[in-house]
Amino acid sequence: MSAIAPNGKTNVSGSGKAGSFPRTMHLLRHADFERVYKQGRRYFAAHMTVFYMCRLAGEGLRVGFTVSRALGGAVDRNRMRRRLREAVRAQHSVCTVSVDVVINPKKSLLHADFSELVREVGQAFVAVQQKLGQTK
Repeated sequence: MSAIAPNGKTNVSGSGKAGSFPRTMHLLRHADFERVYKQGRRYFAAHMTVFYMCRLAGEGLRVGFTVSRALGGAVDRNRMRRRLREAVRAQHSVCTVSVDVVINPKKSLLHADFSELVREVGQAFVAVQQKLGQTK
C-alpha cells in the first residue's frame, strides 16, 4: 500500500517517512570521526573513499559524511550529502556488523548517475562487512 506524504512523496512503508535514517545511525561527534580516521581502515571506490572501524560498544551501523570545501560551494556540497544520505538509506540493511563509517565523496559524485552511487555504497558496505568478518 502506498500513500502520499505531506511533502508530496510516495510512501510505501506506511511509517510516515519516505526512508529511514534515524539519528542512532548518524555519526555525530568530532571525536568519533577522528577515531575512525586515525584507527580505522579505508575502502576506495570510484566516487568516494570509505573509512570504517569496528565498534565494540553499541549495535549496528553508524554513518557520517565529510564533504570538504575543496569540492565546491555550499550548494554542491549539500547536494553531495543529500545524494549520499539517500544512497545509504537504500543500502544500510546490507551491512549487519557493528561499525562506524565515514564517507568522503570525490568531485565526480556530483555528476554520477544515482543508481551507480547506490550500487557503489552497497559494494562498500559488503566489502566492509567481509573485511571485518575476516578479522574477528
